[in-house]
Amino acid sequence: MKIGVIGTGSMGTILLESFIESGAISPHQFVVTNRNREKAEALKERFQDIRIASDAVATVKQSDVIFLCTKPLQMPTILQEIAHVCSDDKLLISITSPISVEQLEEMVRCRVARAIPSILNRALTGPSLLSFGKRCQAEDRQLVTHLLSSISEPLEIDENITRVSSDIVSCGPAFFSYIMQQFIDGAVRQTEITQEDATTLATNMMIGMGKLLEKGHFTLPTLQKRVCVPGGITGEGIKVLEAEIGPMFDHLFQQTHAKYYEDQELISEAFSKD
Repeated sequence: MKIGVIGTGSMGTILLESFIESGAISPHQFVVTNRNREKAEALKERFQDIRIASDAVATVKQSDVIFLCTKPLQMPTILQEIAHVCSDDKLLISITSPISVEQLEEMVRCRVARAIPSILNRALTGPSLLSFGKRCQAEDRQLVTHLLSSISEPLEIDENITRVSSDIVSCGPAFFSYIMQQFIDGAVRQTEITQEDATTLATNMMIGMGKLLEKGHFTLPTLQKRVCVPGGITGEGIKVLEAEIGPMFDHLFQQTHAKYYEDQELISEAFSKD
């Protein structure tokens, strides 16, 4: 089985690296292409057995399963370019949220699916989000689920929760990295701790907290309750969070959804032009 990757930017590269590291896909099975050929060449320097195709059409022709990893606004153009070679025997998988599987099916005649990854998958952990087109058969679902299971915990989702699910899965690491950095910077500003020590302590705390949750020792509410002793220091800190966070996350989801709908409108216009 040959696996095509159209677009070897951040997420395309993460998928390729993760599949190879997991052992689910061997380097010689990959056929890749990128608008900037230097990025594809850089991958080949690391994984000499992958094949670089001249363009997206050549990638589809040489592949059985194709991961479409370009930016959302580039996809209508790419889909128009490859539509004539997306034959019935191929499976096309998009990794972007603003384009539904229904829109993909309107553009190509092959089977289509969507698999939204997370940067966490680079550590062969964390969730991924799956959606399947109507033409997908049981074996297609099994194949995609099997591939994503090698690097993540896949979850099949409905279209109406695609954006919020992607916010949590794909954007969440960036959001909480930002919050953690602010947490560290505040400690450095207000005390004599060094940036290096604060970073080390906070990073190890996050890793340890993740392990507690993973092993089922606590849930998020029980973890908070266990640490927050009545009348203690943690409780005073929680009071600050309760007072100052407020509707911050409501605003965050409002903003991401507004951008999502804006992208969807632009993509729909591009599809209608094509």
